Amino acid sequence: MDTRQKIIIFVLMLGTLMGSLDTTIVILAFPTISASLHSDLVTTLWIILIYLLIVAVFTTQMGRLGDIYGRSRMFNTGFGVFTLGSLFCGLSPSIYMLILSRGIQAFGGALMQSNSGAIVADTFSPDTRGTAFGYISLGWTSGAMLGIVLGGIITTYVGWEYIFFINLPIGIFATLLGLRYVKDAKKVDARLDLIGTILLCLALTLISYAGVDFAGQGAKTSNILICILGIVIIALFLFYEARCKNPIINFALFKNKILKYSIMAAFFLSLGYLSVVFLITMYLQGIRGLSPLDAALLLTPGYVAGSLLSPIMGKFSDRYGARILASSGASILILATFVYLTLGLDTPLWVVLVASGISGIGSAMFFPSNNSAVMANAPHGSFGGISGILRTVQNIGILGSFIIAITVASAAIPRNVAFEVFIGTRQLVGGVSEAFLHGIDASLWTSIIIMGIAVVLSWMRGHEVRQ
Repeated sequence: MDTRQKIIIFVLMLGTLMGSLDTTIVILAFPTISASLHSDLVTTLWIILIYLLIVAVFTTQMGRLGDIYGRSRMFNTGFGVFTLGSLFCGLSPSIYMLILSRGIQAFGGALMQSNSGAIVADTFSPDTRGTAFGYISLGWTSGAMLGIVLGGIITTYVGWEYIFFINLPIGIFATLLGLRYVKDAKKVDARLDLIGTILLCLALTLISYAGVDFAGQGAKTSNILICILGIVIIALFLFYEARCKNPIINFALFKNKILKYSIMAAFFLSLGYLSVVFLITMYLQGIRGLSPLDAALLLTPGYVAGSLLSPIMGKFSDRYGARILASSGASILILATFVYLTLGLDTPLWVVLVASGISGIGSAMFFPSNNSAVMANAPHGSFGGISGILRTVQNIGILGSFIIAITVASAAIPRNVAFEVFIGTRQLVGGVSEAFLHGIDASLWTSIIIMGIAVVLSWMRGHEVRQ
């Protein structure tokens, strides 16, 4: 890896780190933000959902913009937009302004996410991309870990606004560095899919709204009908995509077996795994009475293990391919979830540390190798589009996983209690605590089934030969 490649990887890692940091740091500041801006909990929840929604919907199109106008140009623009959005977030005088500013952040995040994989594919040969993706995964896990620590410290001793202001020096430095060293490769001809984007945005928004409304108000005719309408629009979206000349998801690319099963495995693992993290956090806060910071710190072994192992596992995938490594990683994540299933009302907390460490090993094995397999098998000239598709299906999975977590939790106990548990301001006692634990167990079994599908799909990709 020459000096320019090292600088490019460093810039890409900074972009990933900022996006990851803002995910965990906002969750820890959730109750403080809600109280400071005099917002109800359901409305405040949209500072998380709006980011997930926009990134999920627009990532593919942002990747296609990279194909048209230059991936590095779009990536560097994304850094600038994300930094500007962070400034607006910190200056927001109301919850609605904060939600809007988070949306601006999300557009910048979509530009960075969708084009980072394409920049790796442009910069590194197929037999070294796994190593590069390993370092990018290191940026993700490091950002999540920093978000946990800094979120608690900044929110407690400085002010919630500074969880966003902390992005400003990083963003300015990385943008300047990117403009100097991250240059565009040859641009390719591509077209946007505006109708497909509108359909996908509408469908995911309706489903998300229905899930949040269910969590806040319980099952009603209105949220059931809204959810059904969202599902119908998803079906309409898939029907349109199969006939569109420039679809968001180009099904013709799925003729490549390795590419198809790698992307599908990424979706199901994202859908199954993130809900585990949320549910265990709620277990630690609601049942065991820990603060949000203390609960998050118990999950840091996973982030540490992922940070240390991701570059190493990326190198292994360059040498041996992704099939065995990624499938084993997804299986290890299932093992970690089984360990979480042993948690009871009085289980020693060291069990959480063990399960977290196991999950870190699994994620370090799966994500760098799977991402590398996707880009290694992408047709030349479509790196931006394929990178966007990968990020889109992962982000849709993350959004779905988040909705599953809050919906299951709120179904197991009274709605207002579920939200207080989610933000760490309520400890459960007696029968309510047992009911919540049963709800968590049911959701964990659901996650195991979903991640089991990811293991099967990962193995079905077959043997891979890197050129």
